[in-house]
Amino acid sequence: MSTPLATPSPAAAPAAAPVLQVEGLARRYGDALVFRDVSLALRPGELVAVLGESGVGKSTLLNAIAGLDGIDAGRVVLAGHDVHALPEREQALLRRRSLGFVFQAFHVLPHLDVAHNVALPLLLLGRPDEARVREMLSAVGLAGFDARLPRTLSGGQLQRVAIARALVHRPALILADEPTGNLDPATAAQVLDLLVEATQREGAACLLVTHSRAAAERADRVLELTAGGVRAVVEPG
Repeated sequence: MSTPLATPSPAAAPAAAPVLQVEGLARRYGDALVFRDVSLALRPGELVAVLGESGVGKSTLLNAIAGLDGIDAGRVVLAGHDVHALPEREQALLRRRSLGFVFQAFHVLPHLDVAHNVALPLLLLGRPDEARVREMLSAVGLAGFDARLPRTLSGGQLQRVAIARALVHRPALILADEPTGNLDPATAAQVLDLLVEATQREGAACLLVTHSRAAAERADRVLELTAGGVRAVVEPG
């Protein structure tokens, strides 16, 4: 009697190519070492947190990834481009197309209303899109806030504006620098929920640097930055 053929298990879907690949990154200021041998990778839809105390170089790391600060060794590949090998003008164009920024201090422009603040990345790319701006404002819970000025908003609402602005042009990578540092715990939790949801929905990767372990707990992976590199402190679930 013949043995039935086993049903072949379906092939696993190939992993998406990394949006960001950082290899052996090092930065010094004069004789002072900030960090060395930093290597990490992020894929679409993934949120990775980098923990570290104040002064360890978290913001310097983000600036180096974005090409806003120089590096002393290693390389940064963003959306297939070797950032630090590009001429300055090409770096700036890559940032406009492929990066979104969320900062602790919000960095909204006080003289522009909410809609115009969110629209800025699209305007810089020469792609105005009022429907997309409204879509993002609705996604972050600010539908109907188009004409409001920043001075009329709470801290949590300002950070929602910043998240909408960071995602409106559909960047490959979000860089978030202590985005909940100026918020009370309850508002911080709401903003983190929103950042996680929006990143996944838009298919972006997000690199979050923070000193808050509560914020890091929302990430898919957590790394710790030291002068000697990064190490995993929480394995993927």
